[in-house]
Amino acid sequence: MPLVVNGERIEDSVILDEERSIRPRLFEAMQNEPREVVERKVKDWARENVVERVVLRQTALADPEPVPPERIEELIKDVRTQSPSQSGVIAPVEDETLRRELEVRLRVDRLMERVTAKVSPPKPKDVSDYYVKHRDQFVMPERVHAAHIVKNVDEKTDEATARAAIEAAERALAAGADFAQVADELSDCPGRGGDLGFFAPGQMVDAFDRVVFALAPGQVSGIFRTEFGFHIAKVFERRPAGPRTLQEAKDEIAGVLLNEKREKVVAQYLDKLIAAAKVEVRPS
Repeated sequence: MPLVVNGERIEDSVILDEERSIRPRLFEAMQNEPREVVERKVKDWARENVVERVVLRQTALADPEPVPPERIEELIKDVRTQSPSQSGVIAPVEDETLRRELEVRLRVDRLMERVTAKVSPPKPKDVSDYYVKHRDQFVMPERVHAAHIVKNVDEKTDEATARAAIEAAERALAAGADFAQVADELSDCPGRGGDLGFFAPGQMVDAFDRVVFALAPGQVSGIFRTEFGFHIAKVFERRPAGPRTLQEAKDEIAGVLLNEKREKVVAQYLDKLIAAAKVEVRPS
């Protein structure tokens, strides 16, 4: 049976779509519960989620302050250059339809900003207390600080040409040239002496990791191949895996705590909206 929220009819198909969306996550989270229990939870949560979104949209649209048209046009241009997963717009839509959808997004975002505007950042003691209680979450993997010289193999440069260029860089290094200077002069990624900063395993492609994480500080690799082309790498420093300090983790923790405070305020606000809403179930 369709819902009617503050006079707006919500078809069964909308709730069924929400059920399909949340069902896999709930079955994973409640895998030890009987199937019928999970299905009831799916139906309850789907209905609650839809009602929340509707009353939030209705409230945002009731705001008489207009959304700047130029901001909507900027977003339309962005959406048209993004993939569906990036933009959140799955099916092809006409500009006018997209314009209405984006206006709703902007209005809801503006409403949420106003609702959470008075949420204060967490206090330093709250951050340190969280760090002490959740210290195991703040562990850094092994990291290396490295730089590289790269000659790409692509539609502009074939394998032989790239190989000859990286061999020229290797000869310059063997003759005593500074690694950073050679990187800036000969690499296809010049600037900062080819410095990649610190990174952990998995942040680069596997072929790059295999070579770089086998080097000692100060050591320069030979020429090696990855899916991008030919490289020469140098490692400056290695840091073993270990716990992050409070200083290293404090910004991340502050962000987590601030989000929790905002979510709590938003949840309380939604509870008030839903309590004041007129929600009916009518026969199809």
